[in-house]
Amino acid sequence: MFTPGQYREKAAEYAKLLKNASGSNERREFQALEQNFTTLADNEQWVLDNHDKTVRSTELEQIDSAALAQEEEQILRCLGAALILQWDTLPQKLRREIFDNAGAMSTLLETPKLKGKMARFLHKHKNGDGTVT
Repeated sequence: MFTPGQYREKAAEYAKLLKNASGSNERREFQALEQNFTTLADNEQWVLDNHDKTVRSTELEQIDSAALAQEEEQILRCLGAALILQWDTLPQKLRREIFDNAGAMSTLLETPKLKGKMARFLHKHKNGDGTVT
């Protein structure tokens, strides 16, 4: 993270470049960069000045991690089921990438076993209706 001073230095650099810019596109680009870094400096300064007034996670009500994990598992199951229903409509390259990424979700030693299970599952549900072809 940068300090407000570092952001202001960058803004000043772009202000100098803006003065020497040759074309209108270059001027717009340098002006936008100068404004962005000035805004970043102002925001960082505000955070420093108001740190004691901000809400921190320790002050927030703690979320039940088991309930959150259960909710996330349900979301992943729903997304996975929706993906399987559309599997046959996906391009082959995308299916391969998804398959490889899903296989990489396990430990290195379990990857071949998981990929075998996934391949059998996908073959079994090939038509999206649960029928084996």
